[in-house]
Amino acid sequence: MTDLLLNVGGVFGVLLMLVAYAGIHFDRLDPKKATALLMNLTGSSLVLLSMLHAFNLSAFLMEAAWAVIAVFGLARLAMKRGS
Repeated sequence: MTDLLLNVGGVFGVLLMLVAYAGIHFDRLDPKKATALLMNLTGSSLVLLSMLHAFNLSAFLMEAAWAVIAVFGLARLAMKRGS
C-alpha cells in the first residue's frame, strides 16, 4: 500500500510540474509568482518522496534542484513583500 501511495504521489507531482510548465508557456501562469513556484515546489517534493520506493540519483538531483530553485523564488517574493 505504501508503494502505491508513493507512486501515486510521484505521478501527481509530475502532473503538477507539467501543468505549471504548460501554464507558463501558454501565458496562463507567471513563472515569478507564487502559484507557479508552489506548484513546482510541491510537484518536485512529491517526486522526491516517491523515490523512497525506488531511488534514482539523476532524478533525485533534478528534482532537488527544481525544489531549491522554487524555494529561492518564493523567498525572493517574500523579501519583496517585506520591503
